[in-house]
Amino acid sequence: MRQVIYSIIKKTDSSDNNINKLYDYFICLVAFVSIIPLMFKRELSYFLLIDKVTVYILFADYVFRWMTYDMKLKKGNLSFIIYPVTPYALIDLLSLLPSLGMVNQSFRVLRMLRIFKILSYSKSFNYILHAFEKEKNTLYSVLVLALGYIFVSALIMFSYEPDTFSDFFAALYWATTALTTVGYGDVYPKTDIGRLISMISSLFGIAVIALPAGIITASFVDEINEEKEEAAANRDNNDGSDKGEPVIDRIVEKRMEADKDE
Repeated sequence: MRQVIYSIIKKTDSSDNNINKLYDYFICLVAFVSIIPLMFKRELSYFLLIDKVTVYILFADYVFRWMTYDMKLKKGNLSFIIYPVTPYALIDLLSLLPSLGMVNQSFRVLRMLRIFKILSYSKSFNYILHAFEKEKNTLYSVLVLALGYIFVSALIMFSYEPDTFSDFFAALYWATTALTTVGYGDVYPKTDIGRLISMISSLFGIAVIALPAGIITASFVDEINEEKEEAAANRDNNDGSDKGEPVIDRIVEKRMEADKDE
């Protein structure tokens, strides 16, 4: 029985497995329909019915994945302990708690986390997650640089214009909006020195914001290219030709180089 359930609910990229694809589409549709009531202020009766039906379906999907996780992870009974603390399982559980009545309805916004149920089936979203995972050390460095810059610029501005900002947190708020070049206009410098600092801050902010965007974009493109190379290698191997061997060698070499860099 568990094997049948796993064969239906497992995520697959195969184009010839119609049952899996139908189930994936069904769960994505249910997840999307379940967040529609959040778009309205009034709690209508049919919205409550939608919420009740969809939460039972999504909870059943959660249970099915939990009871068959050992077939995916291949770690025996340990798999059942690991599953509840995996990122997607935690997000699924948090999104279900308000509808199951296990938390106060003031936390109903947690139901918006069900959007990740849909994103988990997206190859592009998984590429982005892999890009973040691959470049996490570099992104941490950029984050530290940005936070340090925000703190220093806020401290400088607060020292030069103490009357403009009610407290240091207001200066931090201004520095953050200046770094991201948003500039809401509710807090702004009034002296010439302050405006000069603001100009420098905005110019530097453009560079800092561009860094993670470029890093993620480059890694995202690498993920797509690797996927294409692996798919081409698999096609060549399935055809019984030797054309795929150089491609496989390049993939192995690229993986080894990445491991060395890490």
